[in-house]
Amino acid sequence: MSASDTPDIRRHMERLAAEGVDVVRVVYPDLIGTDRARDVLLDHLPSACDHGLAFCRAVYHTSPQGDVAAVAGGLDAGLPDVTVRPDLSTLTVLPWEPGVATCLGEVTDPATGAPAPESPRDLLRTVLAHAAEQGLRPVVGPELEYFLLEPAPGTPTGWRRSPETTGSVYTAGLRADPGNHLLRTLRHLRDLGLGVSTGNHEFDGGQYEINLTHSAALDAADRAFRFKAAVKELARQEGNLATFMAKPFGDAGGSGFHLHLSCDGEEGRNAFDDPAGPYGLSATARHAVAGIVAHAPALAALANPTVNSYKRFGPDTLAPWLIDWGLDNRSAMVRIPPERGRGARLELRLGDASANPYLLIAGTVAAALLGVRAGEEPPSPLEGYGYDTTRAALLPQTLSAALDALEADTALTEVLGKAFTSSFLTYKRDELARFGRHVTDWEFTEYAYHL
Repeated sequence: MSASDTPDIRRHMERLAAEGVDVVRVVYPDLIGTDRARDVLLDHLPSACDHGLAFCRAVYHTSPQGDVAAVAGGLDAGLPDVTVRPDLSTLTVLPWEPGVATCLGEVTDPATGAPAPESPRDLLRTVLAHAAEQGLRPVVGPELEYFLLEPAPGTPTGWRRSPETTGSVYTAGLRADPGNHLLRTLRHLRDLGLGVSTGNHEFDGGQYEINLTHSAALDAADRAFRFKAAVKELARQEGNLATFMAKPFGDAGGSGFHLHLSCDGEEGRNAFDDPAGPYGLSATARHAVAGIVAHAPALAALANPTVNSYKRFGPDTLAPWLIDWGLDNRSAMVRIPPERGRGARLELRLGDASANPYLLIAGTVAAALLGVRAGEEPPSPLEGYGYDTTRAALLPQTLSAALDALEADTALTEVLGKAFTSSFLTYKRDELARFGRHVTDWEFTEYAYHL
């Protein structure tokens, strides 16, 4: 039976046609979490489901500047294809683009039928399968920050914060957001079905935070990925730029990507809760914290994946740059919020907004899983304000150091898979090499006149 004869596809097509949809946008994440896509006319959806959509595998190896890194299986193999098929279970109509629906795509290697080695969504699936072997089903709540920028001709970047108001942390309404960006965006994201819950203006001018509800880890990653793509698309529709860059301005703070993680265990109970355990946490929760602390240097490569990421770190930034954990302590890398029972969880504050949601969640779950397997207790929790190098070890302070830590952490890379790790390291080291050759504005200002 061909796809066109499948009742499920016919049902989807009839529903979409009745809603005035004639195009389906099939979207999937690349290695850095950017959305790659193709628009498919509704009449051709059965063929896309039957035969798939062909993309060059090297899209995973292509930088934002259009360079192609020499990742094995790309240039060296003659730029072969991957095949992307619509995942119709994720179909939803775009609220802001008439006639268009969107869905995620499943990416496979046409030669083997197996998932593409660099597919972030499939990497997360692999890690979750390992967790399931331990009887654990990770539940994740993502929190993301970003900057909204408006055109500023004549400035070095061509963009400025929108608005540039300071001192408006934890506010909403026109005082901090005269263009009403946040309210309009929240409503669109709600209508897209992304499970957004709240939003507010953040610490710096033009900076916003929108929270998503918690759900099973793969669903949370899917929603976080689609959330980032939607926020950027909505900003572009109005002639603005939304950026999830870690630290776009030297005179402002960075943007975080915090993860709230718990695990459902037997009979759907929260496996992190134990009223009789130390701190009200189960052994599973404490072991998970220990695993994240132990593998934090390697995890930084996935949580802080750009050259720019490490400019977010430093004293008084409220970004974690030491390896520690604490009870309801926002100056710790891992914070244990005060709720217990169904709300027992950990919050990893390490990630910045540039992280690929699938890779950040996969790395966090993998590190927690290794801790559960090892059965070790975490060190004593941080007390008081952190950022004291006499009490905790430093995280990697550069992307290069984080990549070295990832490569050296054979336990973590075993869970993530050698093929993925090799591709990721090659891609990111190419990024470092290109940055090392680039002459920056700072260098010209510092040296040109006096030397």
